[in-house]
Amino acid sequence: MDPENSNPQEQPNNPLHGVKLATIVESLVDQYGWEELSYMVNINSFKNNPSIKSSLKFLRRTPWAREKVERLYLRSLRKK
Repeated sequence: MDPENSNPQEQPNNPLHGVKLATIVESLVDQYGWEELSYMVNINSFKNNPSIKSSLKFLRRTPWAREKVERLYLRSLRKK
């Protein structure tokens, strides 16, 4: 099952429920920029010729990196 399209009743306490990965990456890029984001989450798709598309492709295939990006996004929401 795709976590981005799962049933709302399955994850009632998940703050990321219903938030698309693209929205998360775009928000972080807007808030921090690619350079700072690459220091915060050390992955090549944020460093070398970064783009939303390449980052999404990598994050969808790499659970540990996606988890770091999601945690950073949640921390950034708490700061606002």
